Amino acid sequence: MASRKKELALQMVISNQELWEEMLSSRGLIVVDVYQGWCGPCKTVISLFRKIRNELGDDLLHFAVAEVDSIDALEKYRGKCEPTFLFYAGGELVAVVRGANAPLLQKTILEQLQAERKVLDHGAERVVIQDEGLPKVEESASVGEEEEEEEEEDDEDGEEDETE
Repeated sequence: MASRKKELALQMVISNQELWEEMLSSRGLIVVDVYQGWCGPCKTVISLFRKIRNELGDDLLHFAVAEVDSIDALEKYRGKCEPTFLFYAGGELVAVVRGANAPLLQKTILEQLQAERKVLDHGAERVVIQDEGLPKVEESASVGEEEEEEEEEDDEDGEEDETE
């Protein structure tokens, strides 16, 4: 029972649009596990998140879970069965990781947390990305603008992109 309480304390539960907007206004980096109601949040990463939280002890790092069906802003993620982790800083999307890839998640968390510290402490510019939810992705990847552009070109041209 004690471990369940730790899980709840580790990850904020975002269950509606109002809580989503409140979460976006939080200071620091927020890692959000967006999930479908029928499959639930990714349980395999909880120990990784706990380990990172314990090692860093950083007040700028926050974890949350959000069900896509109850939050309008996450509509484009509905119908996906792959774990998706959205990284927000300053209310803006700064990174996306698809799949329960622990090494990639840890690397992305550390990189984005360092970048957010530079923004907050030194006035560096925050790098914001766009994520269209990737309607036809079949493999786990860290998603940036390049991959989205390749998919858009693939959809428009009907040709395969160079990454296959």
